[in-house]
Amino acid sequence: MAEKPQPVLVLYCQVCGLPAEYCEFGPEFDKCKPWLIQNAPDLYPDLLKAANAKEADKVADQLQSAGISSVDAAAAAGGSSEAKQEEVKRLPGGKIKKKEKQEVVIEKVVRNKRKCITTVKGLELFGVKLSDASKKLGKKFATGASVVKGPNDKEQIDVQGDISYDVVEFITETWPNDFLPK
Repeated sequence: MAEKPQPVLVLYCQVCGLPAEYCEFGPEFDKCKPWLIQNAPDLYPDLLKAANAKEADKVADQLQSAGISSVDAAAAAGGSSEAKQEEVKRLPGGKIKKKEKQEVVIEKVVRNKRKCITTVKGLELFGVKLSDASKKLGKKFATGASVVKGPNDKEQIDVQGDISYDVVEFITETWPNDFLPK
């Protein structure tokens, strides 16, 4: 004889009321996370890893505020003393200051579903005059090109049209010596 099917036991979230499998699609997933970590860790293993990583970061911050780096702590615990200590500049609020990389960024921005603007950022870091570059780009591709201020108050070149593939070749041919490491 065939066995009777057993009823399925569903675990409902105490915060949002949805089944625990569907909490991530609910409106209050951030509020549900602590409850899910405690009551359903097998459903969301990434949350458990993230919680453990946050605890490790808190411990590292406490050690650093006490003047002990995690490398020093590992060496004191019998770890390798050859581990390299990395200098990191921390700003108020715990933010880490990054060095500005010298790179040229080319982006294609789509507007009105059909029109494109190609944005070229970072040419000034290599000593290229943006006004001259915009004139050359405009002539080469027979489009409008202008120097504008970007979202972070840095100047960039906006070129009308989708020329993102051709502009790379044009820049490297026009200014070949400016992009070589010195």
